[in-house]
Amino acid sequence: MEKISLSKLSELVIKKRKEKNMSQQDLQDQTGINRMLISRIERRDFVPSIAQLEVLSKTLNFSIQELIEEDKTQNVFVAMRGQAKTPKEEEGIEKLFSMMLTLKKQKVLRSRLYEEQ
Repeated sequence: MEKISLSKLSELVIKKRKEKNMSQQDLQDQTGINRMLISRIERRDFVPSIAQLEVLSKTLNFSIQELIEEDKTQNVFVAMRGQAKTPKEEEGIEKLFSMMLTLKKQKVLRSRLYEEQ
């Protein structure tokens, strides 16, 4: 799955802004994006909207495609399921999933019960 990399965005905004000798205030004036949000983007502390990304990319002259990276994390359950070699192992993994889902449901129900009291 593809996702936008906040670290790439941060590095790119800082690099391009400095190449153009712009302060965060200058970038705010040209994009309409609050200087504090620009600061948070540069610190990897804020996910901009698509509209904000478009304005930044046009102003700083970069492609949004440069920010896309492949999410290489694999779901643990998918990995376990893929490693089952025998029907018995597969059955064991299915039981494990079932127990984990049951525990999750129980946890949600308990939290709702205690919220109502």
